[in-house]
Amino acid sequence: MSVHGVQPPPRPAALVAAFVAGAVFAVGLVVAGMTQPSKVIAFLDVGGAWDPTLAFVMGGAIVAHVAGLWLTSRRTMPLFAASFGAPTRADLSAPLLLGAAVFGVGWGLAGYCPGPGLASLGSGADTALVFVGAATAGMLLQHAATRTPVSP
Repeated sequence: MSVHGVQPPPRPAALVAAFVAGAVFAVGLVVAGMTQPSKVIAFLDVGGAWDPTLAFVMGGAIVAHVAGLWLTSRRTMPLFAASFGAPTRADLSAPLLLGAAVFGVGWGLAGYCPGPGLASLGSGADTALVFVGAATAGMLLQHAATRTPVSP
């Protein structure tokens, strides 16, 4: 529960669960090749040297998501939150759709999206460092432009 819009700090169990989920996600990105920009760009190059292997990654993600939805639909409340939060059509906005379009274009040009970009930092690749720095700067700029507070 929040008091005057202030969220209480997460419980330790929630932090551990978030860390484990993030670590599993990062390992999955590396194993799937999502941290290799050349592999991502080859997947998007349907008119040239197309590499369809990332379609299996997407298929696996869809299966995991559907399984997660099924499991959560059987629960009355989440393990680490007061309620389930699901997006609605009211959440769609022009800034969201514009951001999604910019994200897609950037992903296609750079071969990185935020998750794989962060996971790639561990490799020491200069391109990952540049990408994460630019993405961070862009997020901070967006928050400053819209006067949205940056959440911790």
